[in-house]
Amino acid sequence: MDFQLNEEQLHLKKSVREFAEREIAPNVRKWDEAGEFPLATVKELGKLGLLGVVFPAELGGAGMGYVEYVTAIEELSRVDGSVGIIVAAHTSLCSNHIFLAGNETQKKKYLPHLATGEFIGAWGLTEPSSGSDAGSARMTAVRRGSNWVLNGTKTFITNGHYADVLVVVGVHGPVEHTKEDAACEVEMAI
Repeated sequence: MDFQLNEEQLHLKKSVREFAEREIAPNVRKWDEAGEFPLATVKELGKLGLLGVVFPAELGGAGMGYVEYVTAIEELSRVDGSVGIIVAAHTSLCSNHIFLAGNETQKKKYLPHLATGEFIGAWGLTEPSSGSDAGSARMTAVRRGSNWVLNGTKTFITNGHYADVLVVVGVHGPVEHTKEDAACEVEMAI
């Protein structure tokens, strides 16, 4: 088995590294000291296709794979771990939950905007009493007409202050944690 990056992957690695060194590295200290979320830079990463690396082109993504995705996150994180986790949370936790568990309408409505950085995605899992254990989530989700009413508390919502779309884990009905519950969670949260 060959674990070496291919030519396209090496080109991506070089491109992301150059971007990170040019656009992120000079600002890391300033952003950290000011507690600033680098929204303009994250939006630029979206324009470059780095917020939708793993999603198909027909949904606004770059149509690449997880090796490319991990390579991009690695290069961003090499310069600034905060930017790396912003992109990872946006892509893996928000967008990918919609891609994997959302219905076709939801995918078409949200993923093109998330993959291009027009929308920023967030993830709400952590609760004060259960931490990040999804199986112990207590926030409830109750259907009221065409809407969902969430009742509970979340903490540490990654990208939350800047998000246009949030995926929030909530309990709906008996706690059986089936695939249907996951799809319901996506539906209620976005």
